[in-house]
Amino acid sequence: MDTLHAKHRWFEPDRPVWWTGILLALLIGICLQILVRHTIEHEAYGRFTQQAFNTRYSINARLSSYTDVLRGTASFLAASEHIDRRGFHRYVSGLMLKKQFPALDNINYAQVVSAAQRPAFEHWSSHSGDGHASGYPDFLIHPQSQRDSYTVLTMIEPTDHFRDRIGLDISVRPGAAEALARARDTGQLMTTGMPIENTRHAQGWALALRMPIYRKDMPLGDVNQRRAAYIGSVGIGFSVPRLVLGAMEGSQPQAVHLRLYDDGKNSDGSQSAPTLLFDNLSSLPASQRAANNFSVSLPLDFNGRTWTAEFSAPSAIWLSRFDAFLPWLAMTTGFIGALLFYLLFHTLASSRRRAIAMAKAMTQELRDSQDRLQQSYHTLRQLGAHADQIKEQERKRIAREIHDDLGQNLLALRIETDMLATRTRLRHPRLHARACHTLAQIDSTIKSVRHIINDLRPTVLDLGLTPAVEWQIAQFRQRSGIVCELIEQQSDIQIDDHCATAIFRILQESLSNIMQHARASLVRVELRHSDGMLNMTISDNGIGMGEGSRNKVGSFGLVGMEERIHLLGGQCTITAGHHAGTTVSISVPVDYMAPPSIEDINATARLAAETSL
Repeated sequence: MDTLHAKHRWFEPDRPVWWTGILLALLIGICLQILVRHTIEHEAYGRFTQQAFNTRYSINARLSSYTDVLRGTASFLAASEHIDRRGFHRYVSGLMLKKQFPALDNINYAQVVSAAQRPAFEHWSSHSGDGHASGYPDFLIHPQSQRDSYTVLTMIEPTDHFRDRIGLDISVRPGAAEALARARDTGQLMTTGMPIENTRHAQGWALALRMPIYRKDMPLGDVNQRRAAYIGSVGIGFSVPRLVLGAMEGSQPQAVHLRLYDDGKNSDGSQSAPTLLFDNLSSLPASQRAANNFSVSLPLDFNGRTWTAEFSAPSAIWLSRFDAFLPWLAMTTGFIGALLFYLLFHTLASSRRRAIAMAKAMTQELRDSQDRLQQSYHTLRQLGAHADQIKEQERKRIAREIHDDLGQNLLALRIETDMLATRTRLRHPRLHARACHTLAQIDSTIKSVRHIINDLRPTVLDLGLTPAVEWQIAQFRQRSGIVCELIEQQSDIQIDDHCATAIFRILQESLSNIMQHARASLVRVELRHSDGMLNMTISDNGIGMGEGSRNKVGSFGLVGMEERIHLLGGQCTITAGHHAGTTVSISVPVDYMAPPSIEDINATARLAAETSL
């Protein structure tokens, strides 16, 4: 009987059925865990694919830049009256390949020599060396096979690493000969797609691109004309591993595995086996490579040939510690939340006494929450004031650092450029023009730096509030064309920097609002200081403010002004009527400050003079 009575009490309506609630909460927790885990994995895969797309874009950009180098070199050679090694060396040296194009091994020029021209050409080439161990050597065409025409490398930069290739007939290979013929007949950039050995840094394979060169001022309207004008081709060789590693630098975790393939499709329609051009983890044994859970293959276009970039990486590197903990947190939260909801449901369904007790408890909790909310509100206001002060200090620091470092460097650079322009005026007119253009760019940069400094914190604010207000009004007149009057009863108002900055920012915000929204033709600014109170009034004759303008979503200008004044212990009043203009009145208690010393005035004047330069 006691057992039956206990069971009866267990299932009474005022007691929760524990096992039902636990099972329901556990089911909800498991569902949340599965959902969150799949969501996190999906987001991680999205980050992985986004990095893969970024890397592909970077590779394409670098390929495009190297193609631009080739086109520029071809234009230089095509525009030259006579192609010589000295001019070619100066041009390539100016490109600064090692710094600007680190994957570029060399730039070379190959001259077309017919069988009839070969004896005369080899007579010249056998005495063409410059005598330097790292310079151009005397050479003969190699290999020595007899053919109708030869495409001979006669210039290559940098020379010291590739002097053994001078005299090489690059058309001896059938694939290269076909590519050269297509480039000659079409006038377009061409590649064979066949990897060549990279002898410079021994970092894997390299690829070559070539572009035809035609005689100057000859017609190129059809294939026959292009063949008649064809004199050679310019080419570049670049390292695929260095190009890809440069594109991946700083954008991919080290555990990401990238393999780059050439699809092997030739221009004649034939298909060869895909060629592995790059594998960033090829040096690691297979046992040391992490399991790759994420993978994606992206195509790249390499001047008509299709490359495939295969990215793979373990999913763990795309997950943070919190991501690994979040599914279990979601399960725990779901379990606890569902169980609490179940208990709440049972509690609400119980007796009136328990409902009243719960209501009282909730009321007390609400009151506590209101107290905490009020405390949080005061704390937030204090934090906002502190953040605003820190922001102004940081603006001041950044403005001074820009002025001291960047401003002085730009001034020194301008002086050097002006000297260069002066010295090249008579002897080097083209260099003089470039120097003058650079001088104009430096002046524009100095002007931009000056605007940036003034936007961060005007230097004139260090001279006091009154000069800062006069400067801001002058800037407003210049930018808007609106008449703006300044009425001041005291020419020198001495207040602390924090208060002066706050009042100056309120003036800035008010004038900005007038210029953008008021459609005013007259603005009046009145500034006075008496009996320990600083009063400023800003009024206009514009269209005023409509209803709801102060509470517009995402607009904090007026709220920010009121908050600044409140933090200073003052009052801010904004009155406006429809087509009756707007008036902003502020009143702030300020303490008297002693006038600055002669040394401070001189230091501030020097700073203002340097800024004006």
